[in-house]
Amino acid sequence: MIIPFMNLRDGFGNIYGEIIDKVKYLIDNTQFIGGDEVALFEKEFARFCHAEYAVGCSNGTDALILALKALNIGKTDTVLVPVNTFIATAEAVTAVGANVEFIDVDEKTFNINTELLKDHLEKNLSKNVKAVIPVHLYGQMADMVQICKIAESYGLKVIEDSSQAHGATCNGKNPGQYGDVATFSFYPGKNLGAFGDAGALVTNNESLYEKCKMLVNHGRWKEKYKHAIEGFNKRLDTLQAAILRIKLKLLSESTGKRRAIARMYKAKLKEIDSIVLPEVTRGAEHVWHLFVVRIEMRDNIQTRLKESGISTGIHYPIPLHLQPAYAYKNYKQGDFPVAERLSREILSLPFWPEITEEQIEYVCNTIKSII
Repeated sequence: MIIPFMNLRDGFGNIYGEIIDKVKYLIDNTQFIGGDEVALFEKEFARFCHAEYAVGCSNGTDALILALKALNIGKTDTVLVPVNTFIATAEAVTAVGANVEFIDVDEKTFNINTELLKDHLEKNLSKNVKAVIPVHLYGQMADMVQICKIAESYGLKVIEDSSQAHGATCNGKNPGQYGDVATFSFYPGKNLGAFGDAGALVTNNESLYEKCKMLVNHGRWKEKYKHAIEGFNKRLDTLQAAILRIKLKLLSESTGKRRAIARMYKAKLKEIDSIVLPEVTRGAEHVWHLFVVRIEMRDNIQTRLKESGISTGIHYPIPLHLQPAYAYKNYKQGDFPVAERLSREILSLPFWPEITEEQIEYVCNTIKSII
């Protein structure tokens, strides 16, 4: 049996015709930039997130950059991010001219360690730390209650990187209901994926919304050719907005499927002592962007799985402090021990809403036969 890590094609079956009809309509009516599809998607996505406002943009990285710019983060400022995340979280900080520093993660949730966050702030009061970007990794929100308490104590802005957490909750609240702003990616493989690059920000702060709305479109707000501030061209494409509107209607259903698949994996792998299964924290509603286990001899097992036709992933194999891009910061091996250990053990198993029980059974039985 050949099992890919992810199969996007399986999710198109029931909406293929609707998407083709919508694309044809946009072409026939030459609607390519802005328009009703973007405005409607922003309203519908804000409603889905239980937020007052949403701003569509070009991709998830740009969403982070826009959020940082809107919060006036720039030169002389420092922003804290977890060390176990995709580089986009960190490079958005340096893209606005600010200094990025890393915090180690919790070995059970993989999210930013709040005790280490507090400890770092206590020891670095002179570094002009202005913001923290908790990442809701793999589909589970970080401990936003503690993060917001810490942020309030130190006067920090909070930007929630929610690129893997569409629809997740922490104590009943979605991304964007805790922080100043939450950012999302709609990269094709995300839980809500476009047919190319796309992103969004959500917030309950009206002035922040208005500034993001201007920044995303050359500093323009309502009047054409009148620019209140210097901005960017980071707009959400009309075509992607239209596709996202169609897929958004199915997101709650596909999330339910993801949760059922996670339960299946857990049930079939729970008796293997050498595998550490992912944990869901109390009060959290996980949306399972990825199903990530911890396992010793990970590289050998990944190779053996590949030989059996099973594709897997590693998210992420190199912690940010050891990336060549951040060599200038002079971090060294051992500075962030939890992230370093996770990078040697984590394995993302095949996972998408339409994966079959037969395929899951094959993956789990193959793992058992290897171990």
